[in-house]
Amino acid sequence: MKPRIVIFAPYPKGTAPSQRFRFEQYLPLLEEAGYEIVYKSFLDQQTWSLLYQEGKYLNKAWGLSKSFFKRWRDVFQLRKNDILFVHREMSHVGPPIFEWFVSKVLRKKYIYDFDDAIWLPNYSEVNAKVHRLKAYWKVKYCMKWAHQLTVGNEYLANYAQTFNNNISIIPTTIDLENHHNLTTNYDKNPVVIGWTGTQTTLRYLDELIPVLSELEKEYDFVFRVISNEKPQFDLKSLEFIPWNKTTEIKDLAEIQIGVMPLVEDQWSKGKCGFKALQYMALGIPSILSPVGVNNKIVKDGLNGYLCSSTDEWKARLVALITNPELRKSIGQAGRKTVEEKYSVESNYGKYLEVLGG
Repeated sequence: MKPRIVIFAPYPKGTAPSQRFRFEQYLPLLEEAGYEIVYKSFLDQQTWSLLYQEGKYLNKAWGLSKSFFKRWRDVFQLRKNDILFVHREMSHVGPPIFEWFVSKVLRKKYIYDFDDAIWLPNYSEVNAKVHRLKAYWKVKYCMKWAHQLTVGNEYLANYAQTFNNNISIIPTTIDLENHHNLTTNYDKNPVVIGWTGTQTTLRYLDELIPVLSELEKEYDFVFRVISNEKPQFDLKSLEFIPWNKTTEIKDLAEIQIGVMPLVEDQWSKGKCGFKALQYMALGIPSILSPVGVNNKIVKDGLNGYLCSSTDEWKARLVALITNPELRKSIGQAGRKTVEEKYSVESNYGKYLEVLGG
């Protein structure tokens, strides 16, 4: 009989991309392998849905209070042989009291997983109030007390090794069989250039808007933004699609060119390139900023493009807008990259190795 895997995560199951594509898509495979999965989120669905809304402070305070009480109950219900897997943090806000209690009082080992530079403050106007309750300093202690670390890329591993040498790099991955199982139509007109992300990351598009504004005067295309908030861009080509879990793959697969602009900073260096991997999994040719892991995922001109300047962005966009065969060749090469290196199928064994260690 295999032991239980108890997963401690900040958010309810199926809500946060970091959880969905970091480990949740492996859970059915682990259950098939004989593991019992126990999922323990810090926030319940109601608290999660209102946490980043304006006002409702009493409801938020009550929800967070319940979350802390529930987390203590979760900890005291642990069994002797449980495998503990902590994604990012055991509590969404506050100090690492639960990680400390589990490791120092209960003397239990835990696997600590993260896929961003979460030790760095990173917030926008949307989550500024919640940011004040965060304890970014706790990440180093969560790493130090852990038995094993699993991180999304080499940049994160290089930082983590200061605190813990037992590190496995497991990229954030795509489920090509059950989720990203469509491919784009390379011959569709007008061409759809697309981007997907949350409202907190819309700012990364600022450098691209002048390029698109110039190009839409010469070329017929649609610029599709899939997000949970409508952007205020002055573009005649803009098409806003509200993010919807049930239609996200269909909405993405209608894109012929995927873009992922980033700024060169420490937070961006810690990102795991998931946006690019989503595009590439659907056969969408992708244009990225050469920041962090993007340089490892994409071989410029072979399975995607890396652009450092406005002129490069414009040239690559024009090339893909005007050449459907180029879109197809780059897109298919990108899909193959995901199949070989960034799919659930190609990385499942790494999780089994960590869980068995």
